[in-house]
Amino acid sequence: MANTIHVDVVSAEESIFSGEAEFVVLPGEAGELGIYPRHTPLITRIKPGSVRIKVPGQAEEELVFVAGGLLEVQPGVITVLADTAIRGHDLDEAKALEAQKRAQETMQNRISQMEYAKAAAELAEAAAQLAAIRKLRKR
Repeated sequence: MANTIHVDVVSAEESIFSGEAEFVVLPGEAGELGIYPRHTPLITRIKPGSVRIKVPGQAEEELVFVAGGLLEVQPGVITVLADTAIRGHDLDEAKALEAQKRAQETMQNRISQMEYAKAAAELAEAAAQLAAIRKLRKR
């Protein structure tokens, strides 16, 4: 049997994924992180983007979109605590495009710094969702 590590991806609403994986790749603050079994313990923030999970015996990787959150790596378990998490097959391109458009319009208007920062975060999330959708299409 392949060398595996247990992975849990959860959001405030639900558990998105729980199972064994050969490796996990996700967007960390300083760049993309690749986590394999027996990885050094780690806690870090994650950025909006795709969490790719290689499940043993499955040709396709599981893809989960996260809108930021925390990653905890322990010797036998990887836990992704996401602000928002959406299974790859549940992503909606039309909603993501609309959110991107709204955020861009908000940023173009003369607004407060607080509103601008919020719109910039929403724009980053929408762009990351669209990138995840493009990755799924390439499969």
